[in-house]
Amino acid sequence: MTELRIGPDREVTLHFAIKLENGDVVDSTFDKQPATFRFGDGNLLPGFELSIQGLKAGDKRSLSIEPENGFGQPNPQNLQTMPRSQFVDMELGEGLLVIFRDAANSELPGVVKSFDEQQVTVDFNHPLSGKTLTFEVEIIEVKAV
Repeated sequence: MTELRIGPDREVTLHFAIKLENGDVVDSTFDKQPATFRFGDGNLLPGFELSIQGLKAGDKRSLSIEPENGFGQPNPQNLQTMPRSQFVDMELGEGLLVIFRDAANSELPGVVKSFDEQQVTVDFNHPLSGKTLTFEVEIIEVKAV
């Protein structure tokens, strides 16, 4: 019997780590329970998923994920300038993560990019947009579903 490979109609259990180019770990399961997902279920970004297609249990890889296949490029329209008065009683600093609520009352995180006495510029792009990432994987199990 041939070993099952990652692709459609497969459930995959794996350990993974996502790292920045400088080696900093953004997320990892290597020190906890492995992750399990069904190929194509949306739990992995398509670029990450495609990078492991065809692998089998026991395979280990360190894969480079370009921004276009990861979290995309930053969108300049996601930089918003707001009146400083919306940040009353808040000690502002560049890089500060601020949680906003949108019209549907969903959380919308933004990072303070700059500020002065009149206005605050907040970046609503994903923090990993524009970054080339290293995706380390160890495939534990591949099952038919």
